[in-house]
Amino acid sequence: EHMEKVRRLQDETGGFRAFITWTFQPGHTELGGEKASSWDYLTTLALTRLYLDNIAHIQGSWVTQGERIGQLTLGFGADDLGSIMLEENVVKAAGTRYEMSIQKMVRLIEGAGREAAQRDTEYRVLKKYR
Repeated sequence: EHMEKVRRLQDETGGFRAFITWTFQPGHTELGGEKASSWDYLTTLALTRLYLDNIAHIQGSWVTQGERIGQLTLGFGADDLGSIMLEENVVKAAGTRYEMSIQKMVRLIEGAGREAAQRDTEYRVLKKYR
């Protein structure tokens, strides 16, 4: 139902540049519950890419999933890994924390057989690596 609403809104407005699939991070919350498995995350991401084909960019979340699963998202429909996160407070408050350097991000992207590039918020390429 959630994705259907997003899809309809995008059809009506064209206002979304990207969609980011994040999983619930149960740590340090009063809600409790369990974290989704990596397989569930990757499956949801792939379905997101297919169903939200009217949104140009689907971002994989290395922040909530870690580096390795983040890299795998590039084979499950994501075309972007986001930023190296100089400061991130949302998932950090829920007890999740990852750090990423530019060099490490480039290695992850190239290791997935993709071309690493720096972009702006409008998805214009500012710099290509290698």
